[in-house]
Amino acid sequence: MAIKTAAAAAAILVLLLGVAATAGAADDGMTKFKVFFHDVVGGPNPTAIRVAQAASTNGSSTFFGAVVAIDDPLTSTSASGSAGEVGRAQGSYTFADQRTFGLLMNMNFVFTAGEHNGSTLTIFGRNEVLSQVREMSIVGGSGKFRMARGYVEARTVDSGASSGETVVEYTVFVKTP
Repeated sequence: MAIKTAAAAAAILVLLLGVAATAGAADDGMTKFKVFFHDVVGGPNPTAIRVAQAASTNGSSTFFGAVVAIDDPLTSTSASGSAGEVGRAQGSYTFADQRTFGLLMNMNFVFTAGEHNGSTLTIFGRNEVLSQVREMSIVGGSGKFRMARGYVEARTVDSGASSGETVVEYTVFVKTP
């Protein structure tokens, strides 16, 4: 009888350890959320302004060599307007590819409202804008995201061809120590 009880206890222990291991694998400490980036290049209140370019940039089909400074709204929905604004994307992007629209993104997501208010994420990487999904690295942060690591996935919602406002959905996958 003691053998059956010990075997049953061992089976329960193995089952519990398996459940705990599965829960640990699913809960890897990664936080996931979405924000929408609104890049306005024209009109009376642009949020993205070309600040430098090479002599050959205007002759390039990909605007190679152009540098754009940004202070773009980040919102909780894809709709324009400040009602859903949760922060700003501040930094720059450089047209860094001679063959396609490949940008070098260097920006901070500065959160000014919502659950991440007062925190920042630093994002750096290649953004090939004609690709359906682009992935860039999170290389740091502050506040709630101090010493953050992770990545973002960017998906264009509206290219801005008719409105002059490009809207990009950013899914953020971030982990802090």
